[in-house]
Amino acid sequence: MREDLAKHISSGEVTGLVALVNRRGETQVEALGAMATDGAPPMARDTLFRIASITKPVTAAAAMALVDDGKLALDEPVDKWLPELAGRRVLRRLDGPLDDTVPAHRPISVRDLLTLRFGLGFIMAQDAPIQRAFAERGLAPGPDQPGFPDADAYMAAFADLPLAYQPGEAWLYHTGLDVLGVLVARVSGQSLEAHMRRRIFEPLGMKDTGFSVPADKLDRLPPCYTNDESGRTLYDAGGASSRFSRPRGFQAGGSGLVSTADDVAAFGQMMLAGGAGVLSPASVEAMTTDQLTPVQRQASEMFLDGAGWGLGMAVAAADSQTVPGGFGWDGGYGTSWRSDPKAGLVGVLLTQQLWTSPEPPRVLRDFWAAAYRGA
Repeated sequence: MREDLAKHISSGEVTGLVALVNRRGETQVEALGAMATDGAPPMARDTLFRIASITKPVTAAAAMALVDDGKLALDEPVDKWLPELAGRRVLRRLDGPLDDTVPAHRPISVRDLLTLRFGLGFIMAQDAPIQRAFAERGLAPGPDQPGFPDADAYMAAFADLPLAYQPGEAWLYHTGLDVLGVLVARVSGQSLEAHMRRRIFEPLGMKDTGFSVPADKLDRLPPCYTNDESGRTLYDAGGASSRFSRPRGFQAGGSGLVSTADDVAAFGQMMLAGGAGVLSPASVEAMTTDQLTPVQRQASEMFLDGAGWGLGMAVAAADSQTVPGGFGWDGGYGTSWRSDPKAGLVGVLLTQQLWTSPEPPRVLRDFWAAAYRGA
């Protein structure tokens, strides 16, 4: 694995990375390359990374902890907690004007948010009015965190927007997990991070995970990079100059966490173990069971590549070519996590290079090939 990954450092595809594989209790960790393009300091096992959409499964777990506590039910309407989403209207057609709507057939449920089927999200339409309105309100999915002062302001941005689809009808990437994070905070009576810390991070020893990096850990937060016409460019500075160096007003449940390879692996081990006292086995089973219809799965092919979607994460679909029983998700800042009960495996790859395409980068493909070698 070290040889397979080192070539992506020497070729310049990535500046540095941390890779962790735990297979049936044996762990291998590789920290390769440097934290910055100037070559120093070297990447370390405890380097902090922006894990982006790997936040989604963590937010889903935070919600399922409330289900385990009896404070939420998967199929109950969210209207009580999210009145901004009550009484929704739905576009008559996706490319139609925003005032050409019909009433929603039913209220939005907790399950709709977890399965990304509440009616709004990444809309693949050619300059449709709903797409433009989504972007104008700062709600469009992308690598930048939503710039809202707090969760109430974020939810207010939905006020006059119709849904693109009826609740439960279509899988639309991303937005449901940001909204779910607001729901978790309101139901728990705490910030999303405080609830995650109490119910997930502290029980699992995830001491380095949060929505911002404290001052005494900023030396472990490297810059991250993207590619444009001129080559590799700085996307977010490291250390005290990073946007993650200070608490954010809106804690994005779909993409906002910073973490380490060991912390992400601890979460993956918990899921692999069926909850390990953090979640009930029933909650883990629901999270890792495909919730999509074949038609919904086919429509989401660009993101899921033949996999299904459980509650907050991708899962192996019965008729897909992915490894049976595997589940997890990737992050657009260059991160990946999977747990596979059949292989007894938890794998984590963390880089600081943004994806520039839905197609997985070569370093990720090589990592998973090495992780499964001999499994």
